[in-house]
Amino acid sequence: SALLLFISIMTMFMSGVVAIFEYDLKKIIALSTLSQLGMMMFSISLGLYELAFFHLLTHALFKALLFLCAGILIHGAGNTQDIRSFGGLSLNFPLVTVCMNLANLSLCGVPFLAGFYSKDLIVELACQYSWGIFVLLMMFICLSLTVLYSVRLTYLSFVGPYGGGTSISVCESDYSLVGPVVILSFTSLVSGPILSWLNFPAPALIFLPVFLKWGALFFVGVSLLVMLSLQGLTYSYKWGAVSKFSGLMWFLPW
Repeated sequence: SALLLFISIMTMFMSGVVAIFEYDLKKIIALSTLSQLGMMMFSISLGLYELAFFHLLTHALFKALLFLCAGILIHGAGNTQDIRSFGGLSLNFPLVTVCMNLANLSLCGVPFLAGFYSKDLIVELACQYSWGIFVLLMMFICLSLTVLYSVRLTYLSFVGPYGGGTSISVCESDYSLVGPVVILSFTSLVSGPILSWLNFPAPALIFLPVFLKWGALFFVGVSLLVMLSLQGLTYSYKWGAVSKFSGLMWFLPW
């Protein structure tokens, strides 16, 4: 279990760091999937098998929503996946913007969305284990990385300055595209508590110090503020080597 714990934490960390320097929309979402798979393996390494399955179910719903929204954006932006050519898409895709941000917030573990009910429970129960400060610190850092690349994706795609790519709004008038997105958005809102009641009919009592109880929300909030303040800056030349190293997935494919 110690080996699985180490591999899962390093998987979460690696995928989070790589996603921050990635510009391919589909790769960012795929890396976030890898990060959440690391979270599930982390849960299994602690013996929390039911929680890992619970997170698998909630994650499936909002990640399917993320991929569908990404598909609509790529289709509407002239089949480009580079988020640098997006910018200001919230004007052309208002519904997709709302739905995709809902999925992103759920991924980050914002309270009362689907991801919060499974992710926060894993974090709180992990805090009860005596694996040491390193494991807890790495877990919170990986949580922060999820927020960082989600905010970056939202800013570059929807809020930031126009990137020069083509954009058409006709996608949102196609109900066969938008219909599943709206349905999955609804499940991303309500599936957390419903699946929680179905999987865990008896409530769990968790005793934690105040700083650990609020730890996950604190790291999410701080990461949100940090990334919002950094979005005005561009990656300078000194980040070139780090960006290249991370963009090639730490040379793992080779």
